[in-house]
Amino acid sequence: MNMKLLNLLDENARTSVEDLAVMTGLTTAEVAQEIAKMEHDGLVRGYKTVIDWERLDSAYVSALIELKVTPQPDLGFEEIAERVMQYSEVETVYLMSGGYDLCVIVKDRTFQDVAMFVAKELATMPTVLSTATHFVLRRYKELDVKLCGECADDRGKISL
Repeated sequence: MNMKLLNLLDENARTSVEDLAVMTGLTTAEVAQEIAKMEHDGLVRGYKTVIDWERLDSAYVSALIELKVTPQPDLGFEEIAERVMQYSEVETVYLMSGGYDLCVIVKDRTFQDVAMFVAKELATMPTVLSTATHFVLRRYKELDVKLCGECADDRGKISL
């Protein structure tokens, strides 16, 4: 596996095969073959565009949901994670160490939509012991992409 190629793809998946060949010292055929192998082997799972949704009128709300769950015998956390992943509102599911078990990142149209999703779908699952919802107020960086220019703080200044 070519780690340099993998890192270049991670930086910008839209880099042409020709440019990747120049940057890695491989031929275009070798680059195409390496990428195809990484995709076939499941190392490269997909390609995503990072969108700054706050720049659109149709922005959505994101939240990080902490789930404390009861792991199932012989399945651990896998069964509940599999079930949570099936919802279209769910973008990401991580198994965590520390104060909670699963970190679930969800998105929907409004704060109320997210709250209702948590209350009606996640919190009612038999193995979920508790939830804690943290709404994303502003994105500064996502998937290693900076989303704001100066990242000015809108809260204003406090004088003492």
